[in-house]
Amino acid sequence: QVQLVESGGGLVQAGGSLRLSCVASGLTFSRYVVLGWFRQAPEKEREFVAAIRWSAMRPDYANSVKGRFTVSTDDAKNTVYLQMNSLKPEDTADYFCAVRLGYGMGLVDLDYDYWGQGTQVTVSS
Repeated sequence: QVQLVESGGGLVQAGGSLRLSCVASGLTFSRYVVLGWFRQAPEKEREFVAAIRWSAMRPDYANSVKGRFTVSTDDAKNTVYLQMNSLKPEDTADYFCAVRLGYGMGLVDLDYDYWGQGTQVTVSS
């Protein structure tokens, strides 16, 4: 059974930083596994934030977070991170970790097979 557990959310002032973590279990990690981050603000649709293929470089980012967010993996810990810097109030949302099995990076939520429960990020102005 695949499980994804996010942590690291919280309240931060604009311009601050947070690092989200997602520990994955119950799957075989290979280059066919993509780990993604999505977010959903109140009364808005869930949107893509970033994605990275397991044990690979060249992640993808949404334009809104490029240059501010960094996605990375720790293979030994089966963990994917989302380092968020220069946070803005519009980054406020629930952030979800997701796993895609197969080819292609996956830039929409329908591309993903498994989801975590989410962690809340609030950025005050």
